[in-house]
Amino acid sequence: MHPDRIRIVLIEPSHPGNIGAVARAMKNMGLSRLVLVSPEQFPDPQATWRAVSAADVLENALVVQSLDEAIGDCGFVVGASAKDRRIPWPVLDARKACAEIAVSSRDTEVAVLFGREDNGLANEELMRCNLHLAIPTSEVYSSLNLAMAVQIVAYELHMHRVGESLPEQADADWDAAPATQDNMERFFVHLEQTLSEIGFLNPAAPRQLMPRLRRLYSRLRLDEMELNILRGMLTETQKRIDPVDWSTRKRGG
Repeated sequence: MHPDRIRIVLIEPSHPGNIGAVARAMKNMGLSRLVLVSPEQFPDPQATWRAVSAADVLENALVVQSLDEAIGDCGFVVGASAKDRRIPWPVLDARKACAEIAVSSRDTEVAVLFGREDNGLANEELMRCNLHLAIPTSEVYSSLNLAMAVQIVAYELHMHRVGESLPEQADADWDAAPATQDNMERFFVHLEQTLSEIGFLNPAAPRQLMPRLRRLYSRLRLDEMELNILRGMLTETQKRIDPVDWSTRKRGG
């Protein structure tokens, strides 16, 4: 993916604060090219305030008066819209559409269009697009703020750029090795012994206590350090049950 070939185009944004929030959302995700088509108020202090540390995106924003100026040199144009269409048009959800955008950005300029805050993109503007992008939302409340919509699309694009560098598993860079099966079995023996000594487990009628505890700890996927901590806690518990008996055990008596 080439983020320098991807531009975010806002058509007739009415509130400068939204422009600033869009700039911030873009910079968060490594996008820098912002095009504004006939903004009502820009530049404006509210835009700068909402942009926070993305003032450079605002300063470099291109302001044009027509959609032609915004997308004339683009080989791939995507329109973000939730409108029903009388004529079927290629449409994908944000994740799949961003995959198409990422691929297209390798060899052409790409524009992603976002419409007016109150009624989105006009039908004539949607017909200028190669693809429509829809962001699935809850049926209870489907309205998205302009900056929120841009943030979702920018995030999906960012994931295409950095996805391969992220760990494939949540514990890929863990600070301790996973506990071995041998050590887990020693822990379960120690746990059962301790629970019996404190009266929590009745060896004569254990029911399903140990199988359920096995399931619990197996689901957690303990590492060796965590297992040592638990074993230490069990040992200290045993010491306090009967200090005299524990001293005898330590001497091998």
